Amino acid sequence: MNWTLALPEIVLALLGMAILVFGVLRKQDCFHLCSMLTIGAFVVTAALVLNGSGGLGFHGQFIADPFALFVKVLILATSGLGIIVSLDYNEHENLRRFEFPVLVLYATIGMLIMVSASNLMTLYLGVELNALAIYVLAAFARDDLRSSEAGLKYFVLGALASGLLLYGISLVYGFSGTMDFAVLADALADPKKVSAGLVVGIVFMISGLAFKVSAAPFHMWTPDVYEGAPTPVTSFMASAPKVAAMALFARVMFSPFGHLLAQWQSVLILISIASMLLGAFAAMGQGNIKRLMAYSSIGHMGYLLVGIAAGSAIGLRGILIYLVSYVFTNAGMFACIIGMRRGGRSVERIADLGGLGKTNPGMAAALTIFLFSMAGIPPFSGFIGKYFVFIAAVNSGLWTLAIIGMAASAVSAFYYIRIIKVMYFDPAAPRFDAQPASLSLVAGAGAIFTTMFFIFPAPIVAAAGAAAKAIFG
Repeated sequence: MNWTLALPEIVLALLGMAILVFGVLRKQDCFHLCSMLTIGAFVVTAALVLNGSGGLGFHGQFIADPFALFVKVLILATSGLGIIVSLDYNEHENLRRFEFPVLVLYATIGMLIMVSASNLMTLYLGVELNALAIYVLAAFARDDLRSSEAGLKYFVLGALASGLLLYGISLVYGFSGTMDFAVLADALADPKKVSAGLVVGIVFMISGLAFKVSAAPFHMWTPDVYEGAPTPVTSFMASAPKVAAMALFARVMFSPFGHLLAQWQSVLILISIASMLLGAFAAMGQGNIKRLMAYSSIGHMGYLLVGIAAGSAIGLRGILIYLVSYVFTNAGMFACIIGMRRGGRSVERIADLGGLGKTNPGMAAALTIFLFSMAGIPPFSGFIGKYFVFIAAVNSGLWTLAIIGMAASAVSAFYYIRIIKVMYFDPAAPRFDAQPASLSLVAGAGAIFTTMFFIFPAPIVAAAGAAAKAIFG
């Protein structure tokens, strides 16, 4: 059965149970201690992932390969950053409960399972384990009406998306007779023998997965949930689960259904275009920075789907490079957003950033770097990610998709640069409270990575290329 392939997930689950029991038995508040223990658990798990062997386990239901290794390390790093940025916020907002890092830990286990899924049932198990923890995290501020609403809305719409995904899985199984990715790939090697029912099943699966990455037109939950959830939860939701869901999306499309590119490519192109355009235009009128980040996230998912629509190893390599850039830029951006605190209270309006260049030049400089990167302006890492994705589309002959993507990126630069204009040219708003060390650490590290990535992209590009070859052979 080769269960040792899942040793990182097993160890992380056991450590999570130990931290949970410790938190229950300890009488006084232990949020910070449990958070540190959780970060330690992520470090141990990352070491196990890096030193683990490859192959198939659990009778072909679980796979460990360079693709899974690359994405798992990125997920663990992102989840660790999510814990770090929550420390000060949860302290101020009276959310310092040990359950928070435990929920993040179990959501992370679900993501790791998603990445290593090589069977449709393993896929669904990982998706639901991740989703159930995030439903609770979204409503973690139980005394806040907005947070409760966000959790309920995400739960109801998430249940609908899970139903779509499960119905698609049942159709694929019913018309193919198997749930195993490798067997499916062999059975679907001749597209002429594929039934219409199986193609419909694939479309339902695409719909369910598109919800998980908040791609249009399955994005309706994103702005309200991002705005209502506690900001560290929003930061976590906008990064690690998106990495896992996009990696799963790519594995499902390229591995079992790779031979059916002609059948599903047009669907992915439409979803990608809709996401890029919605992200570009819907964010323009937003006054709340968390809602703006929600629409920005939708746009970024559209750019990532360009890589899947390309249907090539180059496209998958571009997706992985883009995800690395997106994770560190997003973490730094949200560290700055969480630091928007005045008189002990969080503020979320873009207007609250007025004159930040004078009152807090360090924070303003970091935000400028992140905004330029998200807009895809060279030499920042966001430009490099978009370059690799659009090159993949051009190489696959998808010129129209690449041109629309570049146009949408240019349009989106308007609302990113508008924030920079507010920071440097609008009248100065009252000074923010002093930035805690944890947020300064994440924002500083993110700014350095985003700025310097163009100098040393080779290791990440090479690792992403090796991960892509694991899927395409």
